[in-house]
Amino acid sequence: MSDNAVLRLRAQRLARATRPFLARGNRVLRCQGCLLPQKLCLCPTIQPQLARSRFCLVMFDTEPMKPSNTGRLIADILPDTLAFGWSRTEPDPALLQAVQNDDYQPVVVFPAAYADADADRPVLNRPPATGKPPLFIMLDGTWTEARKMFRKSPWLDALPVMSVNVTTPSRYTLREAHGEGQHCTAEVAAALLAQAGDSPAAEALFAHFMLFRQRYLAGKPHHPVHLTETNGENG
Repeated sequence: MSDNAVLRLRAQRLARATRPFLARGNRVLRCQGCLLPQKLCLCPTIQPQLARSRFCLVMFDTEPMKPSNTGRLIADILPDTLAFGWSRTEPDPALLQAVQNDDYQPVVVFPAAYADADADRPVLNRPPATGKPPLFIMLDGTWTEARKMFRKSPWLDALPVMSVNVTTPSRYTLREAHGEGQHCTAEVAAALLAQAGDSPAAEALFAHFMLFRQRYLAGKPHHPVHLTETNGENG
């Protein structure tokens, strides 16, 4: 079984839970590393990579416990990925310390069109090509949760916004997207890695994501995407 910051955060969240967390498919026997059904476990396929870029996941309450979460895939491939639970009033001191680390250039990954940023706040469309390595701060949750985290985290206000343009259609399909053109956390991270020059890590993350998607859906034969893909093959 793999071990990473997201799984450790999940363990902490479970430890303080006052009642069991019941995700969809909670009766399925799951691997506690990849959270897929045990017969579809992908832990042996994980191949960690080195990268100049680093990621910091700020996760909404139950997000690390959801089998469909893809932030965990980033931590699988890049073992130095950081993960913290979000709190509006009491942010983790280790999180605040991480985003103030002088060894990195912290940027908040969020669509510029929805950022409601001040005119003086820098908005980047590509990762910094020179200087310190980027620290990509990703707000991991549903779209509504991500907007709440963005708006109600004062410690983010002084940081540049990184608005990445992912040109390929999303392959996620495991949850309903808030709007057309939106991508899951792992897809955005892979695009950031590619744009930042970390091509091997980008390719490994995207391949890991696609295998995760395939096996996740294999465990859900009645998922609508199966019908869509079957009709597409027969059409």
